[in-house]
Amino acid sequence: MLRLAFPLVSHLPPKKPPPIRPRPPPARRYAASAAATSSPSPPSLPELPPSSVYVHLSFCRKRCHYCDFPIVALGSSSGTTPSRGEGADDPRIVDYVRLLLREVAATRPVSDDGVPLETVFFGGGTPSLVPPRLVAAVLDALRGRFGLSACPEVSIEMDPGTFDAARLRELVGVGVNRVSLGVQAFQDDLLRACGRAHGVEEVHEAVGIVTACEGLQNWSMDLISSLPNQTKEMWEESLRCTVDARPTHVSVYDLQIEQGTKFGQMYTPGVFPLPCDTESANFYKIASKRLSEAGYNHYEISSYCKPGYECKHNLTYWQNRPFYAFGLGSASYIDGVRYSRPRRMKEYAEWVQKLEDGTWSHESRSSDSKDMAMDVVMLSLRTAWGLDLQSFSKSFGKSLALSLCNTFRPFGESGLVIAMDMERRALPHIDFELDLQSEDNFGSRVAFIRLSDPHGFLLSNELISLAFGIISPLQGYTFHSDIDYFPVD
Repeated sequence: MLRLAFPLVSHLPPKKPPPIRPRPPPARRYAASAAATSSPSPPSLPELPPSSVYVHLSFCRKRCHYCDFPIVALGSSSGTTPSRGEGADDPRIVDYVRLLLREVAATRPVSDDGVPLETVFFGGGTPSLVPPRLVAAVLDALRGRFGLSACPEVSIEMDPGTFDAARLRELVGVGVNRVSLGVQAFQDDLLRACGRAHGVEEVHEAVGIVTACEGLQNWSMDLISSLPNQTKEMWEESLRCTVDARPTHVSVYDLQIEQGTKFGQMYTPGVFPLPCDTESANFYKIASKRLSEAGYNHYEISSYCKPGYECKHNLTYWQNRPFYAFGLGSASYIDGVRYSRPRRMKEYAEWVQKLEDGTWSHESRSSDSKDMAMDVVMLSLRTAWGLDLQSFSKSFGKSLALSLCNTFRPFGESGLVIAMDMERRALPHIDFELDLQSEDNFGSRVAFIRLSDPHGFLLSNELISLAFGIISPLQGYTFHSDIDYFPVD
């Protein structure tokens, strides 16, 4: 699950930007350039029925040292040669998929208009441990319950060492057309230090299988920076190997130390062997530079893609659109309300039973407008296309939009915040200043604001927290780390 936790900022900025230590924002797996004409629409309030679904397949060979996701560790015997049938009939997987299918069958579509699913994302866990026939069963259930569009994006997370060419061909044959490969690093020492179940040899083997698979052109690679004892040279090597592999999409995550994990017991953030904030920020800058030079668009804080290969499913989250979710610990966003399933298997099974019996229902309430405004700001400023001021003004009031821009004014002068016109072309800061002189004048020049890449992105937590203080100045607005928001690759 992607967790978003922003620090509480209790004061408004002075006329000059306050000193803020740069640190890559906390984007986690499971967690276009601003001027691109093909940029997706900016985030807005949910209006259409969900057309995306996240499916949590919770099985791994072992738990990585940084992982606090809801998973079931199967043991090492379930991993390396799935084509021979190892783990193919594991009753834990079979029973879980049956439970998942029951949840899908008991879920009523939000709309009677028959809006089909445009994206399906199988996350985990390590979904590549699940036999293709069971993945096909889930897809069939989704098709029967909600319908699938003619060409849906169907993504699946896969770890090196958990699949071979035959298994990948089977997955493509049942409808998977996008792979997210969890590489994380290209150094055996780092992979062992993280508790990963694969090594570099298996990484190269997996890359070869994916790139050679007929019918699969769209695939992503995951990397993690700020690992214990990771050096600049190691990070440069991982980025170089990634570029050489030519994925259409790259996700780059900064290590987050979570309580209750093995890393949480072993390390303190910023204390050796973990890098300090300055070193972590340098990793982020290096990734932005190297991947941009290789032709990747940095379209979201942790996401890079070749032109036209944005992850359509993840855009659902960044555009604040509703989505279904199924499976252990997964979180839905329906009718403006986010709600999560239990993270333990027994409680999840009981939850599904209540859903079938009609004795469970999520809290029915209208979302608070302040919460919705904070969601829009948070999600917009994580992206390259930024916050649509006209749309925000229409939804939440022109005076609030003007107050936000005035808060960001000193950061525009320092280059951390960029003002853009209707074509998303960067404007001189003087145009930003002139636009803020009065509410009547506001919006005549500036149509969007975004954070600069990489320096603005590095300070996104602090800048967004300042915006939260304007939207809701009298309440604490820290996002708690135990709330699941977005399951992204």
